[in-house]
Amino acid sequence: MKIPPFIAESHNNTPVGSATISYPVLHKTAGGTGTFEDPITIAVGHSLASGKDVLDYPAGTKIYLPDVRRYFIVEDTCGDGNDPENGPCHQGTSVEGSNSTTWIDMWIGGQSMNASGADNCAGKVTNVNTAVFNPVSNYVVASGAGVIHDGKCDAGYGNALVKK
Repeated sequence: MKIPPFIAESHNNTPVGSATISYPVLHKTAGGTGTFEDPITIAVGHSLASGKDVLDYPAGTKIYLPDVRRYFIVEDTCGDGNDPENGPCHQGTSVEGSNSTTWIDMWIGGQSMNASGADNCAGKVTNVNTAVFNPVSNYVVASGAGVIHDGKCDAGYGNALVKK
């Protein structure tokens, strides 16, 4: 499935500068290294229209993003206010998945950089990309813990799925 992920990191999370997450599964705050065993927190759209908070994808859903060669896990929501279902994070797709407007926010771990550096990394990885929902455990994971690690933004691997 091709999706346009929008990137969340410490400089634009809600509340700003925090690693707070709304649906912890593996982590108490946003984080993770990106391996299958320790996927990175990802936020998905949600709706309050029914009076309950309903996520677009259930908490705990794993997602693999080949452009950053890391695994992610749904642990947070994207979209604020009383009607997040009317915002950009919560949009539908056509039956066959084309013209997808599904929006996910990956945690890139920008707290080790200044806001400008984290924003530059976010710009590198924000695009229409392949995402594998409920992936197998044998896709290649890039070295380093997280998308931002060791002072660099680790992205740009493309959309090809590479197995170990």
